[in-house]
Amino acid sequence: MSSDRLPTDIWIQAHLRRLGQDAIPAYVVRKGDPRAGLLILKLNLGPEGCRVLSQSRDLDGALAWLPAKGGEVLAEAEADAYIARAVQRDPDLWVVEIEDREGRHPFEGKVL
Repeated sequence: MSSDRLPTDIWIQAHLRRLGQDAIPAYVVRKGDPRAGLLILKLNLGPEGCRVLSQSRDLDGALAWLPAKGGEVLAEAEADAYIARAVQRDPDLWVVEIEDREGRHPFEGKVL
């Protein structure tokens, strides 16, 4: 991690506070490496299902998000299984679940 970036734990907590101010429920489901762990977002859309986004970088090095399964809405069990497999591959991952029917989140970066 370069020295100009916030540690992951502080970066996530700042965004969770922002969600709280907007009255959007959000939870840290899994803590990863506090300094350099990557983040997976589970966007819980309610009865419709969930979308899963994995933190990434675009070709210019800017923060971006990779949607799981082509961005389709997944059943919650399928989203949880996807996340479990990702955590097995990278135990430093953080997982944050956000409950918002519109799938909004405060994290910067475009969806690829």
